[in-house]
Amino acid sequence: MAGHAGRSAGTATSAPRVSTEPLAVRCVLIGLALAFLFLFLIAPVVMVFSQALGKGVAAYLAAVTDPEAMAALRLTLIVAAIVVPINLIFGLAAAWAITKFRFPGKNLLITLIDLPFAISPVVSGLIFVLLFGARGLAGPWLEAAGWKVIFAVPGIVISTLFVTAPFIARELIPLMQAQGAEEEEAAMILGASGWQTFWRVTLPKIKWGLLYGVILCNARAMGEFGAVSVVSGHIRGITNTLPLHVEILYNEYNFTGAFAVSSLLALLALVTLIAKSLVEWRSNHNPPDRREKR
Repeated sequence: MAGHAGRSAGTATSAPRVSTEPLAVRCVLIGLALAFLFLFLIAPVVMVFSQALGKGVAAYLAAVTDPEAMAALRLTLIVAAIVVPINLIFGLAAAWAITKFRFPGKNLLITLIDLPFAISPVVSGLIFVLLFGARGLAGPWLEAAGWKVIFAVPGIVISTLFVTAPFIARELIPLMQAQGAEEEEAAMILGASGWQTFWRVTLPKIKWGLLYGVILCNARAMGEFGAVSVVSGHIRGITNTLPLHVEILYNEYNFTGAFAVSSLLALLALVTLIAKSLVEWRSNHNPPDRREKR
């Protein structure tokens, strides 16, 4: 009985305590959070759509269906479709290597992964111009081979890859370090192959971190401006992504068109968030594993 009472007391002690802050303090904190969200998140999005529709639905549809806007949207989606899967493979490989193996240069690899965070996107674009431009290190060889990187789609893809490279890896590395490798080692001892261990043990544990990394990478790929602006050449209908097209329209005082195209970026972001919420909802409503029922 005494032992049972001790365990009960320990359980009661470790239970989360209800907040004891006064009602006024809680109201102020909640009010500040809501005011911040409204001023810096909700209000700008509402303003974008209100300005885009300011001259009517017809003007809005004309702006977003303009051939140059459609070409910019198509290029933005193509770049994201190329960049995100490559970064997904790189992020998984880098996180797996850093968290599962010991090897010389591990700290250097971690530093290199963080490098795009420390370098301005404009500077990274200039680096690729120096590497692949007509007067760059590899420029003459590429020109002789008939390959064009700078002021073309390949340059946009490469620069976007650089600025988005850390997102998935940086989301997975701390998560996999915290989880450890005990379950993977147990699976290998029981005879599972490396591929089976990854699919049945590792991936279910990291799927949410992986999803968040993919979402962040995709959002940055579609919204990247600085590096892409340097390497694209701003060729209308060919190398303009949506952010670059918005800048051109705004500089031409075509505010309705600029806000209309900006609304496309906002819609892409909303679709990404809705997709994330749907995946989370489906996961939370899946029936439990039969092994857990046993």
